[in-house]
Amino acid sequence: MKRSIIKRRKLPGIMFVLCAVMSAMLLAGCHGSGERTEFAVPEEFDSSKKMEITFWAKNDTNKTQTRIYEKAIKDFQELYPNITVNMRLYTDYGKIYNDVITNIATETTPNVCITYPDHIATYMTGSNVVVPLDVLFEDENYGFGGAELLYDGPSRDEVIPEFLDECILGGNYYAVPYMRSTEACYINKTFVEKLGYTLPETLTWDFVWEVSEAALEKDADGMFALNGQKVMIPFIYKSTDNMMIQMLKQKDAPYSTEEGEIQMFNDTTRDLLKEIAVHAKSGAFSTFKISSYPANFLDAGQCVFAVDSTAGATWMGADAPLSDIAEDKKVDFETAVMTVPQFDPENPKMISQGPSVCIFNKSDPQVVLASWLFTQYLLTNDVQNAYSETEGYVPVTKKAQESEEYQDYLAKIGEDDLEHYEVKIKAAELLMENTQNTFVTPVFNGSASLRDAAGHLIETVTKSVRRKAEADDAFLDGLFSDAAALYHLDQGSTGSVTGGKKELGPLPAGSKALLITLAVVWVLIGLYWIRQKMKSRS
Repeated sequence: MKRSIIKRRKLPGIMFVLCAVMSAMLLAGCHGSGERTEFAVPEEFDSSKKMEITFWAKNDTNKTQTRIYEKAIKDFQELYPNITVNMRLYTDYGKIYNDVITNIATETTPNVCITYPDHIATYMTGSNVVVPLDVLFEDENYGFGGAELLYDGPSRDEVIPEFLDECILGGNYYAVPYMRSTEACYINKTFVEKLGYTLPETLTWDFVWEVSEAALEKDADGMFALNGQKVMIPFIYKSTDNMMIQMLKQKDAPYSTEEGEIQMFNDTTRDLLKEIAVHAKSGAFSTFKISSYPANFLDAGQCVFAVDSTAGATWMGADAPLSDIAEDKKVDFETAVMTVPQFDPENPKMISQGPSVCIFNKSDPQVVLASWLFTQYLLTNDVQNAYSETEGYVPVTKKAQESEEYQDYLAKIGEDDLEHYEVKIKAAELLMENTQNTFVTPVFNGSASLRDAAGHLIETVTKSVRRKAEADDAFLDGLFSDAAALYHLDQGSTGSVTGGKKELGPLPAGSKALLITLAVVWVLIGLYWIRQKMKSRS
C-alpha cells in the first residue's frame, strides 16, 4: 500500500520534471532559431550516388532566358550525370520569397534559389536553413577554381569583389552574385535640346526638375508644346524605393544601421518629400505605380526622363526591341543613357541590384555539395555571357567580362536592334564604368519591409498632392507614423525591427511539435490533479 501511495505521489513530480524539460526544449528551439553551423565539406564528391536538386529561378516572358537556364542544366547534367536538376520558374521574386518562407516550416525548401540578400536575411531566422558558403568558397577541391571541378569556373579573385561583398550577411557569405544591374536614366535627348538645354556630363536633380517643369508648357490649343500631344509626364520613376534610398545615400543621410535600427524618418527625408511634392503637384513627376511603365511613355514621346533598371534597357528607346506599345504610337528620337540624377556630380552614388543565388541546408552533405557545384556552374562564362546579353545585366565575374566573346559583343554596339541594341549595351557599360560608385543597403530581418516603406513615402506624397493635400510637416508626421506601423517598423524601443513577425512565416514544425507535447503534459497533470481531488473527497 505504501509503495502505491509513494508512486502516486511521485507522479506529479515526474510530470513537473517532464514539463520543465519540454519547456527547456521549446525555449532552446525558439532561441536557437538563426544559429549557424559551419558546413563540413565532404572529402570527395560521390559521383556514383543518384541525386535530385531543385532550382527555383525567376523569369518574366523572356523565353531566351528560359532557354539559357535549360541549356545550363543540360550541360551541367552531362558533366555530372548522377545529378538531376529540376527547375521551377517564377514570374517575380516576391513569389519565390513567399514560397520559401512557407516551405521553411515544412522543411521543403528548394536546394538552390535565385533571390535577394534582403530575403535571405529573413530565411536565416530559421536555424541552419541557409548554408554559409565561406568554407565552400575556400575548399581546394570544390571551391572557387577547385581542382576537382569538371568545368572552368572562376577563381574567387575573378568574381567582382563589390558584387561578392553584397552577399555578406552577419559576417559570413550566404550567397553568390548571379547577375548585376543598377538604375539608369533613359532620356529623350531630342526633347531636351528642343527645350534649349544641353545634357550635362553628370545628370543632377536640379537639372532634371528644371527641364521637367519646362516640358509642361502648353500651346494655345491646350496641347503640350513639346510633343504636340495631350499627354506629357516629363519625369517618371519606376522603383520609388530605390529613388528614396539613393537620394538619402547621395545626401549622406541616415537610412538604417547594420544592426537593423530604422533611421529613415528624418529631416532630410522630410525635405526630399517636400521637393518631390512640388513637382508631383505640377504634373512634372509621376511613378510607375501611379502612371504605368516609364518605357511606354518614353517610347511614345510622352516623357523626357525615365528611370528604370539597366536590366530593362531592351524596353527603352525609339527602336526598343521589346517595346510594349503599338508601332503607330512610337516616335523617333535620340536616346541618351545616363546615371540616375545626383546631388553631388563629383561623388556619384547609385544602387547596385540584381539577383544572387543561395543554397538551402539538407541532411545529406553530398546533396548540399551537389547544389554548390550547380551554383558555381551558373558563374561560368557560357552562362554569364549568354544571360547578360539578353538584357542590360552585366556578368558578375572578371573572367566573363574580359572574355573574348563578351568583348566582341560590346564592340558590336548598334549593329542591330536586337542582340546588339545600342541602348542595352550602353546600359551595361554604364554599370561597368561605375561599379566603384555603387552601394547596397544594410541587410537584416525586416530590411525588405524598410525598402517597401521608402517607396511608400514617395508614392503617398505624389498621390496626395494630386488630390489637393498639402505636404506640410503635419502631413509628413502622420505619413511617417502610418508607414512605420504599416510596415511594422515601430517594434522595439530603438526603432529596430525586433519582431519581424510577418516575415518569419509559420512556426517551424519542430516548435509546433514541442508546443503540442507541452500542452498534452499540462492536460495530463490537470487530469491527474482532478482525479486525486475526487479520490480524497470520497
